[in-house]
Amino acid sequence: MVVDRRSLIAGATVLSIAAAVRPLCAQAQEKPMIDARTALIVVDVQNDFCPGGNLAVTRGDEVVAVINALGKHFETIVLTQDWHPAGHSSFATSHPGKKPFELIQMPYGPQVLWPDHCIQGSKGAEFRADLDLPRAQTIVRKGYRPEIDSYSGFVEADRKTPTGLGGYLKERGVTRAVVVGLATDFCVSWTAQDAAKAGLETLVVEEACRAIDLNGSLAKAWADMAALGIKRIKAADLPG
Repeated sequence: MVVDRRSLIAGATVLSIAAAVRPLCAQAQEKPMIDARTALIVVDVQNDFCPGGNLAVTRGDEVVAVINALGKHFETIVLTQDWHPAGHSSFATSHPGKKPFELIQMPYGPQVLWPDHCIQGSKGAEFRADLDLPRAQTIVRKGYRPEIDSYSGFVEADRKTPTGLGGYLKERGVTRAVVVGLATDFCVSWTAQDAAKAGLETLVVEEACRAIDLNGSLAKAWADMAALGIKRIKAADLPG
């Protein structure tokens, strides 16, 4: 029998390519798991961060319908809530001569000064009335210490004071976090990064977030999240 070496080489090449493509196709079609070990973390979907609020995120209200739909698929849902006392140190009005969005130095580092927002007990601090997550079990309030701002649902802005969320998720056996809410480049990003640092597989659903985008903060937030292995996904990437 005559063996054609060129045919053998060509055949081996085709087989090699097919073997390489199969796992890539499978990976592309594979969707992240939503199971008992997966938590949906809904960040600060509050009136003051939506149109008409004191610190409105452009089109922030558009995340509500997406989050409501996602929430139907999760057993563990946590809401974070900005909960500032009046006169909080992160408010521009607490610093005579300063204006909102100016940067100052606080004992814990750089601090953006914000318009007064999410003041305890105010209408602006309430969750959006159309946020419909009946399976949510807990609310983590943050930013209630007058001298420390708080973006992350896990750790205050001094990067030392925990909120208790990490321990809660650990006791629930959660190993994966899907993060959504407002705003992408501040509270969502910080929450997602701290989830990843806590050892959780972390995903951020792009269309379930909206950004402030202050001086390039959005691009930086996505880059920082990517550096920690956080996955940027679409709602359609999750099973439903």
